[in-house]
Amino acid sequence: MTHNDEAPSELAQAMMDYLDCPCTFFGPASDDSRLMKAWQETRKRGAVEGFVPVIVTVDDTLFEMMLLNTDADKDVPDNSNNLSFNSDMVRQYRQRMLDGSLPDGRQVLNDMIDTRRSEADDDEINWENEVIGEPGRSWANDSFESYGDYEDGSQCPVILACIPVKNPWEVFAWIPMGNWNECPDTPELMAVARYWYEQHQAVPATMSHDVLEFTVPAAPDAEKARNLALEQYSFCPDIVDQSAPGMNVASLAEVLKKSSVWYFWWD
Repeated sequence: MTHNDEAPSELAQAMMDYLDCPCTFFGPASDDSRLMKAWQETRKRGAVEGFVPVIVTVDDTLFEMMLLNTDADKDVPDNSNNLSFNSDMVRQYRQRMLDGSLPDGRQVLNDMIDTRRSEADDDEINWENEVIGEPGRSWANDSFESYGDYEDGSQCPVILACIPVKNPWEVFAWIPMGNWNECPDTPELMAVARYWYEQHQAVPATMSHDVLEFTVPAAPDAEKARNLALEQYSFCPDIVDQSAPGMNVASLAEVLKKSSVWYFWWD
């Protein structure tokens, strides 16, 4: 389905074929008002009908990662003439991810925290003063950024996909975006997302090749925000390390206390 008069590109159509679920294509727009209205309506339907809506950016690198995760021998797509994939392998991968036992999400995060501490020690960075730090600048994050054009803020082409899974964390079996650079692999993404859903009712909402966003029904209190900020930093260090000067874990906690959207970005 197409939301406006613009037909999906070959890449967009290939991604929708890969997703193999009800999808709506949204072409470029000056803002995301129509997309947000559709997403909100689809969320309500999903709660009744048993699916999870995810906004997926039409992104050749994201498609590449999806293909490489489901078929490690797949040639790298070039966004023009190599958009084919083996549907059977995709379905088998999904089933393996859904049937497999997941690691404990809290333990995954604790291991990541230990890794970040060790990295700080190796780089002679003071963990308490420089990484955790004191609260500084903060803001409320209540809107999505994954599909925004970095130059003018307009909405890039996206797919609103109704992922046919029972649990929110299972969307990563359908959209395996990770397992590159420091982005966790599919089982880790699923395990952490399950833990955050159990703790905070966090639901994956948008994905591009390097951005993942969750939505939450309520912001955490101060104590939970401090613990959550450390988990989020360890899960995705770039949201602090590559952020504005002066950003630290304590400042991230202040952001989380005001926000309904969680933002992750892997450089």
